[in-house]
Amino acid sequence: MSSDAGGYELPLRMLLGFRAVIDEVHADLVQHGHPELRPIHGFLFQAVGRAGGPNGCTAADLGRALGISKQAAGKHIEVLDRLGYVCRGSDPTDARRKVYTLTDRALDALTRSAHVFDRIHDRWADLLGTDRLAAMERDLRTLAPGEVFRLDTPNWFNGQ
Repeated sequence: MSSDAGGYELPLRMLLGFRAVIDEVHADLVQHGHPELRPIHGFLFQAVGRAGGPNGCTAADLGRALGISKQAAGKHIEVLDRLGYVCRGSDPTDARRKVYTLTDRALDALTRSAHVFDRIHDRWADLLGTDRLAAMERDLRTLAPGEVFRLDTPNWFNGQ
């Protein structure tokens, strides 16, 4: 990469790499029975799994995890419920509290996604060499430290 392009090229190339990976994951999901999934849904699945624990996640929990309003989280939950990716239940300690858990359909999508991520990683290792890819990963950990999966990323892209 030439330094003539300016400092903006590196972050844009990293974003293009992210986009290429996510597009490939979603193309595979379409082929395997998940045509309605969008990139935001992966963040939602992760948040549902993390925010509520084994008893499930409320819309308020989801909103806090993603950095969005409870109402916006509720709309996302409605879509995922309608598509069969979450199921609604009640909190065993408070029946008024509606909680959501991932369905087997969601878990299938997550498992398939993980396999595609691994396949892409292996392909990149073949293209660049295992040592170069490992060095790039180490360098990115140095340049971009912190939690690798920030759930508020979609909200950050939306500028909210």
